[in-house]
Amino acid sequence: MDMTIDIVLIVLGAICLLVGLIGCIVPMLPGPPVSYVGLLLIHFSNRAQFSITELVWSAVAVVVVVLLDYFTPIIGTKKFGGTKYGNWGCIIGTFVGLFFTPAGGIIWGPFVGAVVGELLANRPFPEALKAGFGAFLGFLFGTLLKLLVSGYFIFRAIAIFF
Repeated sequence: MDMTIDIVLIVLGAICLLVGLIGCIVPMLPGPPVSYVGLLLIHFSNRAQFSITELVWSAVAVVVVVLLDYFTPIIGTKKFGGTKYGNWGCIIGTFVGLFFTPAGGIIWGPFVGAVVGELLANRPFPEALKAGFGAFLGFLFGTLLKLLVSGYFIFRAIAIFF
């Protein structure tokens, strides 16, 4: 009976790890949190154990990367010469994008919002476009961070069995 439960936990954990990895790219899925649930499911089986320290640090990494995912477009806007108007536009654009087109809005929302914010501040179009590009690069950086965390969780799950 215990072996059946272990198999179920490991299979569900592996599914969560893969769905979490996909969720790093697909905006509708919370990638790293789902991957972390996969680690926990595998941990609760009798076949693999992670240390409590590793589970805590993994949880901290998930929280940090989820928070950074919201702020990296703003940081990108600022690094590419955006003003507070571009930052506010980036924030508003992210939420508007998520509301109107959840699948793609997280990608185009920060970009369009930063550009519109900069244009409302009477910045020249090329500078506004540059700030929007910074928001897009920030989004890509946040996605990369999520992929790294979820990929590490998959690596650790595989490594613990071998």
